[in-house]
Amino acid sequence: MAFELPTLPFSREALTARGMCQETLELHHGKHHQAYVTTLNGLVEANADLQGKSVEEIVAFARDAADLAPAFNNAGQHWNHSFFWNSLSPEGGRLPGKLEAKIVEDFGSVDAFKDSFKTAAVGQFGSGWAWLVLGDDGKLKTAKTANAASPLSTGEGKALLTLDVWEHSYYVDFRNRRPDYVTNFLDNLANYEFAEANLV
Repeated sequence: MAFELPTLPFSREALTARGMCQETLELHHGKHHQAYVTTLNGLVEANADLQGKSVEEIVAFARDAADLAPAFNNAGQHWNHSFFWNSLSPEGGRLPGKLEAKIVEDFGSVDAFKDSFKTAAVGQFGSGWAWLVLGDDGKLKTAKTANAASPLSTGEGKALLTLDVWEHSYYVDFRNRRPDYVTNFLDNLANYEFAEANLV
């Protein structure tokens, strides 16, 4: 069965007042993400070893195989983007109690968490992702990954929340001001309820 572009969990104009315009979502979701899905389906169709596997299984199977780099990249980007859409919310930026308490426990304060996340997001050279992760030790941490990599492929822990820091994710709204894009995400767009649900 072919992979499909997931439906956004909000309308394409729902984030405009929060700093992400309809044009950004039309390009990012409707063009960029769709291209990864289309390419992935073509790669799966051409390779019997990939057929019947979930996107997570393809990421794991192709991760260390140089000849399967296109499959890894497109499967990884499909998984990352699907996770990213759920990391956004028109009511974003509000921390629910359980997650806030865990952040304070593990980072020292909400501001310290935001500083750590922003450092990861701004410090990712070139294209990639910033993550809030639940580590194997049970503690929250922030992480960054390049290109199509994720905690799913690096084994850094369980992904709770992500921010796409590829330029296509913010250039319409913020031009080259990645730090402002990251701050806006943390304060106005981050779906912390989704992150809290992933703690389980």
